[in-house]
Amino acid sequence: MKIDIEFNSGAALPMDAIPELARLAEKHGFGCCWAGEANNKDPSIMLAAIAAVTSRIQIGSAIYHILGRTPATLALQAVGLEELSRGRFLLGIGTSNPTIARWHGMPFDHPLGRTSEYIEITQRAMRGEKVDFDGKYYSCSAFRMPFKPSGRKIPFYLAAFGPQMCRLAGKITDGVFVNMANPTEVRRIIDEVRHGAQEAGKDAAALEFIVKVRCSVAADRGAAREALGRVLTFYSLADFYKELLGRMGFADEIDAMRAAWKASGFHAARALISERLFGSVPMLAATSVEEVRERLQPYIDAGATRICIPYIPNSDDVVGETSRFIASWNDL
Repeated sequence: MKIDIEFNSGAALPMDAIPELARLAEKHGFGCCWAGEANNKDPSIMLAAIAAVTSRIQIGSAIYHILGRTPATLALQAVGLEELSRGRFLLGIGTSNPTIARWHGMPFDHPLGRTSEYIEITQRAMRGEKVDFDGKYYSCSAFRMPFKPSGRKIPFYLAAFGPQMCRLAGKITDGVFVNMANPTEVRRIIDEVRHGAQEAGKDAAALEFIVKVRCSVAADRGAAREALGRVLTFYSLADFYKELLGRMGFADEIDAMRAAWKASGFHAARALISERLFGSVPMLAATSVEEVRERLQPYIDAGATRICIPYIPNSDDVVGETSRFIASWNDL
């Protein structure tokens, strides 16, 4: 079981602190440093900086969204990060959501078709092929990299939780990256991904199931809960996660939070987080690193093959607190 870490899940860390945090994570047994993409600090810059100062720990995108770059551009970025890291890059992408689509002035429709075409172009380009593709949603004419890629197959993961997207992940990628799902939902997602792999004649046993579980550690558990509550409120108000949280049994709570947000703002929504909701999502407010380790077990039992634990600081000393968390970690 590999335990990974993600930096800047809440965009709290200064960019110039991340290379040293990554070296510390490598020293203390983490498997991969992941970086996400929304309106936060640029993940490609972050991953390149990490790759340049480390030698063993993997680097990964969790998650590049398909609206932010063309498939050809993503292929160039992926091959560049793979070369810089000497074969340590893991590529995770996702369809994103209507809010991010509006940021980029892009349409948000037909996510399955768009994602399938995007992945096909990207994979072909990463292999160094000449790509001529005229699809329903994407086209790419006579593109080829002017250099020969390493030949290593860059692992490709898809962010998914809906049944159809999970099956697509199983059919055309190396696995799935799961966010905001409790162990029951993780099991359902894994079953769907495996079913998609089987439909495509692939070996489902070779797939990776990467599960994100956020955590925060404080002597006062309430401080850790407060920090994580800000993140939970964000996801409760975000497009698409309403469906996932509703499937987990929290439709009424999410509807109430969204109504409060529209009427009175973010803090009003945050005040409505119930203990039942907080205790059932993948957010661990803990009083020790050992407690975090112990509370990951249900996700391992659910079938995760690796777990990503973004650390959410609960004090103003975001770098020092994150450093102390990493330095306290040991291999499971």
